[in-house]
Amino acid sequence: MRHLARLADYCSITNMHTKNLAIVWAPNLLRSKQIESACFSGTAAFMEVRIQSVVVEFILNHVDVLFSSKLSSVIREGAG
Repeated sequence: MRHLARLADYCSITNMHTKNLAIVWAPNLLRSKQIESACFSGTAAFMEVRIQSVVVEFILNHVDVLFSSKLSSVIREGAG
């Protein structure tokens, strides 16, 4: 995720903003067996992928906070 966030830093050159990166990478990062099964129609699958891309975009926009050592230590202390 940090690598993708770093790629977004070069969006002025590559035109790959966090939204574009999320659209491309979300189906791979948040793969869903339900989407791959035959029970999902085209519209339902599109909506699921859209939700996945919003989640990945959020993660990319907040990668420093979500993957910081401070947050990890707070989570560990809260779990104990």
